[in-house]
Amino acid sequence: MTTKTRAIQQKIARLQAGGKPRVLDLFAGCGGISLGFSAAGFHIAGAVEFDAAAAASHGRNFHSGEPAHSQARDITKTSPDQLAKDLQVGRTAEAFDVLVGGPPCQAFARVGRPKLREVDNHAEAFKHDPRAQLYIDYLRYVEAFAPLAVVVENVPDVLNHGGQNIAEEIADVLESKGYVCRYTLLNAAFYGVPQMRERMILIAYRREIADTVTFPDPTHFIDLPPGYEGTRSVALKFLDNEIADDAHRYVHAPKAVRSLPPAVTAEDALGDLPSIDARKLLKSGALRRGARRFDEPMPYNKEPHTAYAELMRTWPGFEAPEALVDHVIRYLPRDYPLFARMNAGDQYPQAYGHAMEMFEQHLASLAEQGIKIKPNSSQYEEIKASIVPPYDVGKFPNKWRKMWRDQPARTLMAHLGKDSYSHIHYDSKQARTISVREAARLHSFPDGFAFCGTMNPAFRQIGNAVPPLLAKAVAMQVMKTLKQAEWEREDEPRRTAAAVS
Repeated sequence: MTTKTRAIQQKIARLQAGGKPRVLDLFAGCGGISLGFSAAGFHIAGAVEFDAAAAASHGRNFHSGEPAHSQARDITKTSPDQLAKDLQVGRTAEAFDVLVGGPPCQAFARVGRPKLREVDNHAEAFKHDPRAQLYIDYLRYVEAFAPLAVVVENVPDVLNHGGQNIAEEIADVLESKGYVCRYTLLNAAFYGVPQMRERMILIAYRREIADTVTFPDPTHFIDLPPGYEGTRSVALKFLDNEIADDAHRYVHAPKAVRSLPPAVTAEDALGDLPSIDARKLLKSGALRRGARRFDEPMPYNKEPHTAYAELMRTWPGFEAPEALVDHVIRYLPRDYPLFARMNAGDQYPQAYGHAMEMFEQHLASLAEQGIKIKPNSSQYEEIKASIVPPYDVGKFPNKWRKMWRDQPARTLMAHLGKDSYSHIHYDSKQARTISVREAARLHSFPDGFAFCGTMNPAFRQIGNAVPPLLAKAVAMQVMKTLKQAEWEREDEPRRTAAAVS
């Protein structure tokens, strides 16, 4: 019996004895997947994350800030054995039951399947290709830790990344290592997240555990806007071309039915949070340029108004604090009046049109006062710059968007850490972009989940994360499979005896 086989049998026996499945989260970020798996009954035993602020957030929320669990690690420079030693989790092959995460898709570009199969025998084969290195190390971690289950999350484009179906390649390599794999596309809005976020999800099980893979049934219904159906169509383009025969492990996602509860809306998610009147704060001097630190408590002044808001305040282990410290917004003095004038769903072309109207109105007001501004003069350009954003309408059509209050938000991206214009608050009275805590709510992070660092790193952590409620739905499906595998093995002697009698 090989060391790996022995380790797998020990893990199965441990779960049959009632032990919690232990998770290693790679490319963990602040812990969106970890939070979902924790809520589904898994134990978060370790993580690897390169970004210092995100690693600190993960350690703070899942390991009380223990130094070994809070430090940033480079997966290309940290071997599985070294990680097991640092985290004091015992022998490498016996340390973890489930491995989750998703290497950045750039790591997969043009790394052919025949080459990937050489990883075990030729560990040095692709060090010349930095795009391949993260994927190689990911596979090396799977090989070393021999998890019973693997979950990979990534953007839909991995299904057709420059003509290459990365998800199929991942599945192919994992199946060569003794796993059964399937992958699909899931939208977070169908699983109670107030955000329309499409993601590729791959699940793999050791063949000793299961011979099929299933995905979670939706809990909510929404008619996705054309843009999101379009994203899915582009991602699934390979099904309609010559590589369709190469998508053996793709399965269609379970369908949402109209009888399900409606998707959680932006107002469902944010309506109970304290209002922030950006123009009033600016006028009083309370809102100024500079780093936004999480050191000014803002008490709740409303009761939870929806089941979702109640969940965000009462999530077990992450209950809401007495006051929020990360309900902070960007300093954007030029744009607050423009935000107030925009309509729900307006994007940058509409915003620019509103701004030009405001500019013309301002010039007319000055003219009424006897102040004439010569077109194209320095004064004219100075006034225009104080009202009208400078971006080219043709180049930035989707740069801005004012949210609808009665729909889930559009996808939160990592560039929230740079500008936040993609998510302008639906409440014109507040006239601002969303706060860090509001971004967390739209992503389904509970109010008791703390982000390390200042505003910009926190926004980036949220935008990069897997929505915890989507992760929880996937995790519950994995737990169900693991439990079913235990039940079958526990009952096998009884079934065999019954068949003999």
